[in-house]
Amino acid sequence: MVSYKELGLVNTREMFAKAIKGGYAIPAFNFNNMEQLQAIIKASAETKSPVILQVSKGARNYANQTLLRYMAQGAVEYAKELGWEHPQICLHLDHGDSFELCKSCVDFGFSSVMIDASSLPYEENIALTKKVVEYAHQYDVTVEAELGVLAGVEDEVSSAVSHYTKPEEVVDFATRTGCDSLAISIGTSHGAYKFTPEQCTRDPKTGKLVPPPLAFDVLDAIMEQLPGFPIVLHGSSSVPQEYVDMINQYGGKLPDAVGIPEEQLRKAAKSAVCKINIDSDSRLAFTAAVRKVFAEKPGEFDPRKYCGPARDLMEELYKHKIINVLGSNGHAE
Repeated sequence: MVSYKELGLVNTREMFAKAIKGGYAIPAFNFNNMEQLQAIIKASAETKSPVILQVSKGARNYANQTLLRYMAQGAVEYAKELGWEHPQICLHLDHGDSFELCKSCVDFGFSSVMIDASSLPYEENIALTKKVVEYAHQYDVTVEAELGVLAGVEDEVSSAVSHYTKPEEVVDFATRTGCDSLAISIGTSHGAYKFTPEQCTRDPKTGKLVPPPLAFDVLDAIMEQLPGFPIVLHGSSSVPQEYVDMINQYGGKLPDAVGIPEEQLRKAAKSAVCKINIDSDSRLAFTAAVRKVFAEKPGEFDPRKYCGPARDLMEELYKHKIINVLGSNGHAE
């Protein structure tokens, strides 16, 4: 058993309370490799933003659970080396799908876990979530739960259709489970193809797809039912068109990839939404930079020469999200 406190990590309780009061959202950036982690920490340290390092089940299998523990500890020390005296860094399991997985992450030093039982019947979702909460809270590990189903595909999480969270269920769910935060469905979705062309309109000037707006009426109803309770948005990448265009320019094929407009995320961040998940955007930035190097220097075979530019572009992306979308900069001095 490893306590996250020994690694220098924090849970989400205090950072969420401050975010709701301050009208900003905490960035939750998924990572799978060293370059992503370096970029996240550099961006967070420079902007003094609290940050959640998210690890999916697939990423944990890819990176190895023991290496992840030391990477998280190293991230804290790296942040201090960069001049961030008191790093506010959380290590979070994204979309845990079983009690056993959540327990393992708690035991290996995660400071926060998500149990996603949203695909189960309502009462089964409550029962499994409560079981995870009861175990995690013994070690002061915070728990995120999900109510409602997001469409899209990301790692091992997929659903063909979305189901909006029912505001009338949230009080009962939060009370009976004891969860610390709640992921809701209001129209976001996983992956780089968040909406089909049929769901969108096209900008007559650019020909680009314009996605439908998020269901802020559902969010407002949820906040009315659970005033001050931490709300989480998954599937909130904006799928920046400059990265999509770079990928396509250098041999990729991402037709009609579209995400959540940043102005809608800015609006959500000023509400009780205190955690916004971003994964696909960094994947796009990484891939765009790598493709550019390979296209311009086809003889290059040193990973540092293409992973380095990818890391730099991701850092630029993370800073933009922190400062211009989530407003979390300067809140973790």
